[in-house]
Amino acid sequence: MKILTLAASAQRQSVNKRLAHSIELLLRARGFADIERPDFKSFTMPMYDGDLEMESGVPAAARDLADHVQKADAVIICTPEYNGSIPGSLKNALDWVSRLSPHPLIGKPVLMTGASPGVLGSIRSLWHSRVPFEALGAFVYPEMFGLGLATDAFDADGQLKDPKRQQQLAQLCEKFLAFAART
Repeated sequence: MKILTLAASAQRQSVNKRLAHSIELLLRARGFADIERPDFKSFTMPMYDGDLEMESGVPAAARDLADHVQKADAVIICTPEYNGSIPGSLKNALDWVSRLSPHPLIGKPVLMTGASPGVLGSIRSLWHSRVPFEALGAFVYPEMFGLGLATDAFDADGQLKDPKRQQQLAQLCEKFLAFAART
């Protein structure tokens, strides 16, 4: 199974990149080796504009992102929370990718996870992020994982320090991948 993890943050030291790394370690320990995590910053594109699309078409970065999604059997999103909602860069990327046909998210199993320095653990962003993914035809897994106080949540090896949260994340990933295998 080919798994795409996407940390929807451009920050170099993003807690969501650290969460994606932690998820990758969990998956590799369970025998999943075909995992890809491109840098979200490589998908920089202009703000969606129908006039720009008519003049120039869909940006190459959106096509590249769509290609990564299309090639994956399952997608794991690690999203930050900006001002209580979905990051504009993630929503913008989805807006551009939605213009492509065939749409790469149709029927794609997606797991929503997120981390934030605050206590809520990006939970509001997770709920808001589900909407466009579901609207675009993705099969978004019902459970989500939000990691609060994430700045200090990881050990030097990239694992979660809290064994209960580590186990919760591992079990969620196992259930999601079983779901993805059936989808």
